[in-house]
Amino acid sequence: MKQRITIDHVGIAANSLDEGSRFWQLLGLVNNGEDERVDDQGVITRFFPLDQVENTLTNIEILEATGPDTPIGRFLAKRGPGIQQLCLAVDNLEAMINHLIANDIRMIDTIPRKGAHNSIIAFVHPKSTGGILVELKQR
Repeated sequence: MKQRITIDHVGIAANSLDEGSRFWQLLGLVNNGEDERVDDQGVITRFFPLDQVENTLTNIEILEATGPDTPIGRFLAKRGPGIQQLCLAVDNLEAMINHLIANDIRMIDTIPRKGAHNSIIAFVHPKSTGGILVELKQR
């Protein structure tokens, strides 16, 4: 199965958006748009786009938990601030999910769901990726 795969963003869990944004702002990055609350994931997001290279835009995403019993809240309690996930953009998300499942890859989401900025996403379980939470996003 051949698809174009690019890095869409790196998600970084932070105790607060402002605390997590400080370094990236010092580098000269400017957040893109308004912060977004994604209630079904229990998170508030802030995106910092990097320079576009060959029509591919990669972002740094800062993630703040809306409460302690959310995926980001549990991540912060267990590991503290840091990289929480790697998001890869794919051409056909449903086909990729089916391909991975057919090859015994464990998915958190077997059906795509809504992510930040009205995107369509699915998560791959870290047990199938060498310990990295991978988010797949429909390009």
